[in-house]
Amino acid sequence: MNQLQLFLPCAAGVEDYLAAEILRITGLPPGCITKQRGGVAVRTSFAHAMLLNLYSRLAQRVLVLLSYTEYRSEQDLYRAAMAVPWEHWFTPRESIKVEITAQHSPLTSLNFAALKVKDAVCDRFRETAGGVRPDVDTQWPDVRIYAHLTTDSCSLYIDTSGEPLFKRGWREDKGEAPLKETLAAAMIAASGWAEGDADGDLAPLYDPCCGSGTIAIEAAQIACNIAAGSLRRFAFEKYRPFRAPEWAAMKAEAAQAVVKPEPGQAALIYGSDVSHRMVDFAQRNAQRAGVADVIEFRGGDALQRLPPCATPGVMLVNPPYGERIEAGGFAGAARFGARELPETDSAGDDHDFFSKLATHWKKNYSGWTAWVLTPDLKLPSKMRLKESRRVPMWNGPLECRLFKFEMVKGSAREKPVEP
Repeated sequence: MNQLQLFLPCAAGVEDYLAAEILRITGLPPGCITKQRGGVAVRTSFAHAMLLNLYSRLAQRVLVLLSYTEYRSEQDLYRAAMAVPWEHWFTPRESIKVEITAQHSPLTSLNFAALKVKDAVCDRFRETAGGVRPDVDTQWPDVRIYAHLTTDSCSLYIDTSGEPLFKRGWREDKGEAPLKETLAAAMIAASGWAEGDADGDLAPLYDPCCGSGTIAIEAAQIACNIAAGSLRRFAFEKYRPFRAPEWAAMKAEAAQAVVKPEPGQAALIYGSDVSHRMVDFAQRNAQRAGVADVIEFRGGDALQRLPPCATPGVMLVNPPYGERIEAGGFAGAARFGARELPETDSAGDDHDFFSKLATHWKKNYSGWTAWVLTPDLKLPSKMRLKESRRVPMWNGPLECRLFKFEMVKGSAREKPVEP
């Protein structure tokens, strides 16, 4: 288990940040990784697969590539799956689920293709385990098997994560469509906030539309050096290569590395939301995440709240859109939940809100840097600001941009765009 090919999928646009994170977690040389569209491949060991599950904030899963073959028919998929030594990874006592994805596959039914892979896994166990085969559980399987098809190739993976990695284990209170923790971590990585200044000191961080607190909590865990997966379980804990003492040592080392602020130390990370219900959610989530004493949450309208501290810092925000912004103003509209694209009947209010927000920021947040994630590519013109940087980033199926605005009094239109 020391020569594995792992694949860590991530949101499109996050590959560079994930590659750097993998090298930082594993200590591997750059030649061991390969960036691909929507993820990063890495040649390494099962121990590193465990470490990546524990520490990665940007990956969606940690998959192990077990087979790569060419195919033309469903029978070819059956033969490929039948040749994999699944018995080296788990026993027939574990339940399984086969999921399939495809890009330009010539097969007419992906469901039938998944069924053939499942049949092959079960038949393999019948041959190697005395006629006993694993059960199928589509809801809470012990083992997730992924088949990815292109026009002529099939890749078979076993998932070491189980639940997707954005499920950190602390979010129990949330709005309608909360920002995924992995995407919040990608925003933080793109902003460079976690790198600190020349002395390594972190600037204040503020989310004026914090919702259930995702961005603030991710930032606080980074500041406290809390491992992203320290509160949850993983699928690999049921696999045959798993060694409990090795895993216990990894978790103990992660726990010892946590850094907490001194008693009475001022907060470094701030969040506010117009909905006091969401602020309450954020506070409870922060408590479960172990960072309640690092973040200061308050209620308040984004168009009215003044800077939370005297020192200029970084704003990271994923604001509400479309029908959420109405003539009644932000306080009347932002019940923090679904992030919707601007709709034609609310475009005027949408434009008015962001124009007012930019005016408020320029007047009261001089010296701050604002990073705004949005699917609206016209946001800078609505805010009448010139972005100094734009980072492509996908939020699920939505193509977004993370815009960087330097807050100076008066117009910032003439500031050049960084390459």
